[in-house]
Amino acid sequence: MLEGLVISATLLFFIFDPFASLPIFITMTNGQNDSQMTSSANRAILVSAILFAVFAISGQQILDLFSITTDGFRVAGGIVLLMMAVEVIFGLELTKQKKGDVAWVIIATPVLTGPGVISTAILLVALYDLPTVLIAGVFALMVTWILLRNAVFIVKVVGHTAIDVFSRIIGMIIAALAVEYIMSGAIDYINHYVPTAASFLVQI
Repeated sequence: MLEGLVISATLLFFIFDPFASLPIFITMTNGQNDSQMTSSANRAILVSAILFAVFAISGQQILDLFSITTDGFRVAGGIVLLMMAVEVIFGLELTKQKKGDVAWVIIATPVLTGPGVISTAILLVALYDLPTVLIAGVFALMVTWILLRNAVFIVKVVGHTAIDVFSRIIGMIIAALAVEYIMSGAIDYINHYVPTAASFLVQI
């Protein structure tokens, strides 16, 4: 169990990728005061933990219930990220959600608990036992929470002006990440289902 816990915690930590999530979090919470940023961090981690637990326990069943593939889920997550990137780069508001709602809607998913984490959780449960994967997820999310909570301190050190400039750069990175999600999901879907469909038609 100890070996599985270490492997699961390490893998989930790198897939949650808190260091990459930190600049995105700072960008999306730009303009919030200290208490609002702290609240956003708490809500983002809470929602991420709930989503992770739900998909670890019954992720494959949920996707199967709605006939959703992990590839399709990855494409959907990429589209959401792309919309967010356009908002950041051009200063637009494509959604009607309030600024304070961004943290738990966008940061929680798909930035933190995205298709990669969900598919990894399903895989790890199949390899190890459910308690091991849940404990590993708690550890990874605790480290992520510590980093997000210190975002307030980082903003004070760097300054809002520098963050405004940096946000445009982060927006481009988010857009590139979104395109990667969409392309990889679409390619994997085609590689998996097109040959199967072609083989089926040949048999007919």
